[in-house]
Amino acid sequence: MNTIHDFQADSLDGKPVDLSQYRGKVLLIVNTASACGYTPQYQGLEALYRRYQDQGLVVLGFPCNQFGGQEPGDSAEIGAFCEKNFGVSFPLFAKIDVNGSDAHPLFLQLKQAAPGILGTRAIKWNFTKFLVRRDGAVFARYASASKPEKLVADIEKLLAE
Repeated sequence: MNTIHDFQADSLDGKPVDLSQYRGKVLLIVNTASACGYTPQYQGLEALYRRYQDQGLVVLGFPCNQFGGQEPGDSAEIGAFCEKNFGVSFPLFAKIDVNGSDAHPLFLQLKQAAPGILGTRAIKWNFTKFLVRRDGAVFARYASASKPEKLVADIEKLLAE
């Protein structure tokens, strides 16, 4: 059985990143967008990252343009937007697809391990969140509307494991 640590993704600057480097960390993996009603969640995600990174939390942002074309920029524009507007310091990756025939294998694994409401695997919108245990197993999936601060109890639980 695969874990999140078995995958690779390109960083925002196009370099391959082996996710095994996050072994032993609690991960919060999010599909993001710069022009979405949920975009202000970047602020909450960054706050979680800063608050818990010393305890082992890493937030991983994966820009996606599949929902309303709300991530139209290239990697440089996405990075500049996130840094300027929200002070994002957590790792951001190159733009990917999360649904369909070109969906990134990481997101295929996440959706299989933690289906949405009524067992649906498709991601419905930007800022769907997946919380992953230190061993790479998916713990939970959260809807776009779930504000980052509402995940604190689950994050603290996993950090204490």
